[in-house]
Amino acid sequence: MGPADVEAVWRIESARIVAALTRFTGDFGLAEDAAQEAVAEALVSWPLAAPANPAGWLMATARRRAIDAIRRRTALHDRYALLAAGPAVDDEIDPDRIDDDILALMFVSCHPVLSREAQVALTLRVVGGLSSEEIARAFLVPVPTVQARITRGKKTIAAAGVPFELPAADERRERLSGVLSVLYVIFTEGSTATSGDRLLRPDLAYEAIRLVRTLAALQPNEPEVHGLLALCELTAARFPTRTGPDGSPVLLEDQDRRRWDYSAIRRGLTALVKASPRGLGPYGLQAAIAAAHASAPSVEETDWDRIVLLYEALGRVAPSPVVELNRAVAVAMASGPASALAIVDELIASDRLPGSHLVPTVRGELLGRLGRHREARAELELAARLCANQRERSVLLRKAAALD
Repeated sequence: MGPADVEAVWRIESARIVAALTRFTGDFGLAEDAAQEAVAEALVSWPLAAPANPAGWLMATARRRAIDAIRRRTALHDRYALLAAGPAVDDEIDPDRIDDDILALMFVSCHPVLSREAQVALTLRVVGGLSSEEIARAFLVPVPTVQARITRGKKTIAAAGVPFELPAADERRERLSGVLSVLYVIFTEGSTATSGDRLLRPDLAYEAIRLVRTLAALQPNEPEVHGLLALCELTAARFPTRTGPDGSPVLLEDQDRRRWDYSAIRRGLTALVKASPRGLGPYGLQAAIAAAHASAPSVEETDWDRIVLLYEALGRVAPSPVVELNRAVAVAMASGPASALAIVDELIASDRLPGSHLVPTVRGELLGRLGRHREARAELELAARLCANQRERSVLLRKAAALD
């Protein structure tokens, strides 16, 4: 067994291993460190002698490393003896306990005492099983930066005395929204990269989908979990057509809808049904908008009036300037660019998205449709200067040049 085999087993089993170790030791940071030591040992020993039970080997090795660390750091031999005499690895495979452990691990990784950057890094590391190098590559930041976020996050959890347990029922719903927010951030960075020379980072987006599916299995009665899953599936269904062979963006109206992933669309629509028994929340409403696009045979035949209504509803339950900007785009398709321009100008007047390239991008498109080409070009050139993603920037500059 080579490094790829170790990576595959770790990616699948990491959450269960770290969660079980955290429950045994009561120390989240120690558990994660011990698990990483087990992976490092596997990279050396597995090519020489492959274990019959790779996941069990990792669990047992990590547990030994955790016990060794406790022996080194404390004179409380009774605690060590208790751990050393704990149940064997095979005795711990209780599906109900594993589910609770993994769910608790998600809540700890996304605890509100952590910064958003630390929440994302810890979730991808301890729940997703990604290495620091993979996380750094996905977010285009240096590896030491990711490692520092993980280390600082673990220290913050320890200093704050965050318990490894499921939140009480009365606070679980509120805490769950934080977990969903972290997974949404991971997915959106994969589906529309904010910087770099690629529009999509599909590995990151698909990892987010895997984590949301895990959460949906653990919390099957939470509609918004299914709403986020529906949104991710329906958005990812368009990945095959969102970029050309050279990686340049392909606009919605130019995409070959026959190449959309209709299996993902079916999964998304199924999740959307589960999200709507008591009315759609913010993620469910975004998923409903994505479903309207996925169900339309073309841009012209899209039910834009319905999309406008969905954006209006989303603006009431989760108001944000980005929602208003997207509503303006839908209004332009349903009622014409003049009505939409008024919405965008109101956003500019209130300075609700300062420094964002999205506002001049939409304003430039609307001005172009109104025949005000000189103003449109100035807006698109401004958008290009503000845009950090090289692929998006090149499209904006081409559109500006075409207005000549």
